[in-house]
Amino acid sequence: MKKQTNYPLYEVQPFSSIKEMMELAVRDAGNKIAYKFKDNDEIREVTFSQFADTVKQLGSFLCDISEDKRRIACIGKNSYEWITAYLTALRGDGVFVPIDRDLPETDIIHVLNDSECSIVFCDEKYEDFFRSNSDRLPLVKNYIVFERNEDDGAFLSYKKALERGKELDPSAFLSEQSAPDELKLLVYTSGTTGFSKGVMLSEHNLVSSVYYGLMVSTVYDTGLSLLPYHHTYEAVSDILVSFHHHSTLCINESLPAMLKNLVIYKPSYVYVVPAIAESMYKRIMKNIKKQGMEEQFNELVKKSNELRAQGIDKRREFFGFILEGFGGKLKKIVCGGAPIRPEVAKFFDDIGLDLINGYGITECSPLVCANHDMYNDFKTVGIKLPCIEWRIDNPNDEGIGEICVKGDIVMIGYYKQPKLTEEVLKDGWFYTGDYGYINEKDQLVISGRKKNVIVLNNGKNVYPEEIEGYIQDIDYVNEVVVSGEKDKDGNESSLTAEVYLEEKKTPSEVLKSIKKACADLPIYKQISKVKIRDSEFPKTSSNKIKRFIKEKTETVKEKTESVIETVSEKYNEYKENRETDERKNNKQ
Repeated sequence: MKKQTNYPLYEVQPFSSIKEMMELAVRDAGNKIAYKFKDNDEIREVTFSQFADTVKQLGSFLCDISEDKRRIACIGKNSYEWITAYLTALRGDGVFVPIDRDLPETDIIHVLNDSECSIVFCDEKYEDFFRSNSDRLPLVKNYIVFERNEDDGAFLSYKKALERGKELDPSAFLSEQSAPDELKLLVYTSGTTGFSKGVMLSEHNLVSSVYYGLMVSTVYDTGLSLLPYHHTYEAVSDILVSFHHHSTLCINESLPAMLKNLVIYKPSYVYVVPAIAESMYKRIMKNIKKQGMEEQFNELVKKSNELRAQGIDKRREFFGFILEGFGGKLKKIVCGGAPIRPEVAKFFDDIGLDLINGYGITECSPLVCANHDMYNDFKTVGIKLPCIEWRIDNPNDEGIGEICVKGDIVMIGYYKQPKLTEEVLKDGWFYTGDYGYINEKDQLVISGRKKNVIVLNNGKNVYPEEIEGYIQDIDYVNEVVVSGEKDKDGNESSLTAEVYLEEKKTPSEVLKSIKKACADLPIYKQISKVKIRDSEFPKTSSNKIKRFIKEKTETVKEKTESVIETVSEKYNEYKENRETDERKNNKQ
């Protein structure tokens, strides 16, 4: 069967560089609001022209204190100042290195040294740390502190930097331009295994992700940026996409402020990860049940869907009481980072919100595919960007294999790690480490991570993410990880679900609920054992569960016990030998 590949695409203004992207914004939307954010108790607004002036001032200052091709790092909470540092670095000819603010201190030092940064933008809270570790950061010449009012040696005031930059000749900065395929964004990824590596992205990679991504899935007039800025998903797919679309991006200062800011800023779109979408869904359903409105809600959904089948859409009218909690103007929720459960996507669709699921990976700048707004199938992660090819490597009988990608969004490689690069980049194809298949409509369906696959002793491959999706549908289950249970021979013969619950339950009660939720799955995918956690699973800063932390802990424990046992044996052996020698001496 021939696959459908002729999805209509949105028209997007072409551009070839971040420099051109900014010039187009000033030319076509100079007086439009680019950013809104809280400044103390006031909502501050900045136009695209005003933002471009700030970038010019900051860039002029950087040119004055450093050489060209500078390496610039940034660490701190989401803020307007963070974005200015980011886009100033991209607008120039240097390299920008976003740093995860949740990294351990030793990792922060490693990233700065490995990336060879000479300038660091940071929040005030990091100043003491950098001062006490200055001898371990010999390449860093200046720290530009967002909240600092005065300069103090190597620690400079962001405010003073702008004042000085305003007085300088900007021509040197304005003439800077990177080659399209040079390193522009260096992102250190620390995945669920805790392994960190620098992903090298070029300006051409970033431009392609924005331009072709907007062809598949557009945005609207106002967005609320929720996710950490150091993640490529937020930094490229939200910040750069919103800028090129000339949308107003409102800055959410912290996740706890999200619900309040939805009402304050009234966005028409947001970017989230599945954990946030799940949380929204469960919160709403819990309130509906608490008010005894579940039956009425289901009837309303049924009636709404009957009308939609006749071409009449009353969702925003019927479910306005829910949509007001999102500010009343929200149209679209873009979800990435992991597949979303179809039940959650259907819920949002039922109440009048398009939940557009996509798939990406940092090494692909990061967007690979997304659901088309007019052809949204939330059982898939959508159609590929027009600039790439994709294929499934070594598919099994079900068509499932490793997803491989080739094209303009694929990274240059891993920084200073040619062997690792060779392992994943072969003849231009990037091997993602994710498993899935491409359906008859040329849409990608994700099965799970290659490293997470459980191979049972009967030869069956189990993708834990699939089963976890069923278990997540149990209303009192907050988090779940499915793993293989080993038999006495060390083979994985059955499946265990480790869960973190919202309310107290016994393992037998949970297992009963799981069996009901997973009733449609084949026998070999059924859960046979349940473990209940007292606390949440450890997570990455993008809210993904670190699956292998527990295994590593157990391994360390086993090794420690082994060392103790060996030492004990050696001591007993020494003690016996000594006693034997003493007896011999006494006889003599």
